[in-house]
Amino acid sequence: MTIYFLTGSQHLYGSETLAQVAENSQRIVAALNGAADIPAEIIWQPVLTDSDLVYRTIRAAEADEQCAGVITWMHTFSPAKMWIWGLSILRKPLCHLHTQFHRDIPYGTIDMDYMNLHQTAHGGREFGHMCAKLGVRRRVIVGHWASAQVQGALSGWVRVALGIASERRMKVARFGDNMRHVAVTDGDKVSAQMTFGYQVDGFGVGDLVERVDAVADDRVNGLLEEYQATYDLADNVLPDGDRRDHLAYSARLELGLTDFLEEGGYTAFTDTFEDLHGLRQLPGLAVQRLMGRGYGFGGEGDWKTAALVRTMKVMGEGLPGGNSFMEDYTYHFEPGAEAVLGAHMLEICPSIAVGKPRIECHPLGIGGKADPCRLVFDGKAGPALNASVVDMGASFRLVVNTVSGRQPAAELPKLPVARILWEPQPDMATGVTGWIYAGGAHHTCFSQNIGADQLVDYATFTGIECVLIDEHTKLSELRARLG
Repeated sequence: MTIYFLTGSQHLYGSETLAQVAENSQRIVAALNGAADIPAEIIWQPVLTDSDLVYRTIRAAEADEQCAGVITWMHTFSPAKMWIWGLSILRKPLCHLHTQFHRDIPYGTIDMDYMNLHQTAHGGREFGHMCAKLGVRRRVIVGHWASAQVQGALSGWVRVALGIASERRMKVARFGDNMRHVAVTDGDKVSAQMTFGYQVDGFGVGDLVERVDAVADDRVNGLLEEYQATYDLADNVLPDGDRRDHLAYSARLELGLTDFLEEGGYTAFTDTFEDLHGLRQLPGLAVQRLMGRGYGFGGEGDWKTAALVRTMKVMGEGLPGGNSFMEDYTYHFEPGAEAVLGAHMLEICPSIAVGKPRIECHPLGIGGKADPCRLVFDGKAGPALNASVVDMGASFRLVVNTVSGRQPAAELPKLPVARILWEPQPDMATGVTGWIYAGGAHHTCFSQNIGADQLVDYATFTGIECVLIDEHTKLSELRARLG
């Protein structure tokens, strides 16, 4: 994927100045492309000097399927009326880079030629005024383009643009419906496609069963060898263990799921323990490993969370830490050490694990199927967040809570699921109370590598409301805002 770099100027300054503008903007683009943490190629576009050129360049960006977004920079003053036509058709994410070619004022030599060339200070304000007047959704980044701070902010914005681009092509497969009588996992799929771009398709579990049953034994055996080389294995799933056949079926499930999703072009999916007809197990290990490969997932038919997990995985690709389907499961209310234990029945992504996961097979007292296999591990401690997209009826809302992950105070020998402990910010009572007032779901995407600023950008560019609960949150102000 690519990002277009648009430089604004005008013919008033003459050909010599415009040539310098072009050279300077090309040097900035080359430097940004040389920055290791910007995850897309930035494509320089010829300097924009009139309305027709602005329109044709933005139209080309919109038509280019490989273009995820647009960066604009006003090197000189660029009269904003010439941007109206082009900005009116822009739908892809826009980053207004309010920078300057030279970092410092050359006090001893500065003259009017320098001033006429380096006019970001007021050229960017002219452009910003027009964006505000048109209601253009945008991210504004201020500072020198060579600074680590600005490049880091640009990298974060690019990741958001890539996530949104992937969402516009995303397909979510639902095996069965959502868990019966549950409100928050349901919602308006048509409105979701209109808002986010992804489509949600429903399938009978029998469609999946056909793929699972068709998997050849040699593929199953090959995957069992991969499990052996990748994870620690509990005794009962070793070659001579009494649950080895359960592990073999888990491998078959993973291969069948993979075949189904790849054939249909699906990058996210859901299932539910209430609709497993024809499957021997609730998929656990298979789901965990598919998430580890970048797929989105939501339990109990939760397609909104499945899509969000996939989008956030795209945003965080290549960064330390991971993103996983998550559920606030149980609380620790010890004074001074309050925390949430996050987990699910089976399906937590190993990308958030600390240490080497272990494959175990245990009974599952729900769903009425054979004992499923799953990866068991603790999540990494450190800064993280939980994010939830909810359907509020007339619109969608993104609820985000920053958290501090920490290691459990003791071993959990009788809890055979992947899990992580965290403290909500700004504190347990405020974080949890705010989440409930905002209508956040019990399912989330738990992220160790996506920042709250990026999710605010995501909400901006998708046109949905964002409720952020972080270290600065005051409950009275949040309640007043929510009404």
